[in-house]
Amino acid sequence: MRGEKTRKKLIEVARQLFIKSGVEATTMNDIAVAAGKVRRTLYTHFKSKEDIYWAVVETEIMQLIERLKSIVNQDLPPEEKLAYYIFHRLELIKEIVLRNGTLRTEFFRDVWSLEHAWKDIGQQEIALLRSILQEGVDNGAFEVENIRATAILIHYALRGFDAPYIRNHFQRMSPGREEIRAAAIALILNAVRAKGKVPEKYIYPENH
Repeated sequence: MRGEKTRKKLIEVARQLFIKSGVEATTMNDIAVAAGKVRRTLYTHFKSKEDIYWAVVETEIMQLIERLKSIVNQDLPPEEKLAYYIFHRLELIKEIVLRNGTLRTEFFRDVWSLEHAWKDIGQQEIALLRSILQEGVDNGAFEVENIRATAILIHYALRGFDAPYIRNHFQRMSPGREEIRAAAIALILNAVRAKGKVPEKYIYPENH
């Protein structure tokens, strides 16, 4: 318990230093001093600054997963649940990156190497998506032949939205970010829904 508490403290201290000074300018000694620990304690938990950087990223993404779990556990129709999931996932990723200040630079620099942090967490997200899809198939709302493969495809499709969505690329385009987000929701829901057009309330979940 004490070791885990110390590790969490080191991660949070490192996160704050990365925000303030940037990853490149922060040293392992800076982290140890700010945490009130000796360097030996820091190296007991982390092999390098890169190691603790990825621990910070992983901790932030785990917060995303926990919040997405709360959506999956809501008593909602599967169409609405999937729409809420897509909408809030995009917003939560943006919130996590923007609230971490200078970490944004490292996020965008390493956006294609985030597989390191997503290694286990990605499997958790796929499991959440499988749960929604299975629920929809069970009650006849969705027609999905291969639930696992479809969940994997949705997971990676959503990850492809992350960088341009956070950078507000869609706001500089026509249609804008909101329309792109609605189109993404409609595209995924129409791909899995049993029949008929997706109701507008599912495409624009923030308005309901």
